[in-house]
Amino acid sequence: MHNFKELKIWQKSIDVCVDVYKALINFPKDELYGLNTQMKRAAVSVAANISEGAGRNSNKEFLHFLGIANGSSYELQTHIIIANRVMLLTDQITERLLIQVDEIQKMNRGFQVKLLNEL
Repeated sequence: MHNFKELKIWQKSIDVCVDVYKALINFPKDELYGLNTQMKRAAVSVAANISEGAGRNSNKEFLHFLGIANGSSYELQTHIIIANRVMLLTDQITERLLIQVDEIQKMNRGFQVKLLNEL
């Protein structure tokens, strides 16, 4: 088992989650159950799956949850792009969020390779 709170990838995924929530504060009320909710769920899913995987009994199980977290990060990336294209997110916020998500994806890939080498 890994201490997820010490994992840089988990810390950064929490930062992205917080930034997504902040970015959504000014979304219109009619988006409350649409793109708003989907973006929050995807952002939370990244961090939650990293921590859940860290608490599992083997690196193989951890890899499974890192894969789910990676999928959620790509889902979040898509939601961010859509929100920008329909003018719910500014270009500046969009760019910042996409850079953060991209960094998490790269960290995830690197961490998966590390865990695979330990199997």
